Amino acid sequence: MMKHAEDILLRPYVTEKSNLEIAEGKYTFIVDTKATKTEIRMAAEKLFQVKVLSVNTVNYDGKEKRQGAHSGFTPSYKKAMVKIALDGKQASYLTKGKKETTNAKKIKTSIEEFGVSQ
Repeated sequence: MMKHAEDILLRPYVTEKSNLEIAEGKYTFIVDTKATKTEIRMAAEKLFQVKVLSVNTVNYDGKEKRQGAHSGFTPSYKKAMVKIALDGKQASYLTKGKKETTNAKKIKTSIEEFGVSQ
């Protein structure tokens, strides 16, 4: 079953460290716990029209919390750090007739929807 890109990338993970890493082209997201790195890469490329270079993921287990006599667990989650290309160059290649053509697809060098500008 194919997942939608909106179901894979749940929300941005905004901290001081993640804001500093935006200058290096690294964006951090909370993602679906069952999502693979390939699915995360395709979802980020589809939603934000960027070229993803690498994806690193970390699984976090929920912590036990107490409030008086009641105890429970916070939810588990998965965090993904996505590194995007900052050069924004369009790909050029040679066709059969030895003509050089460029890819017409626009590649962005930042994710403006993230809420933080570089």
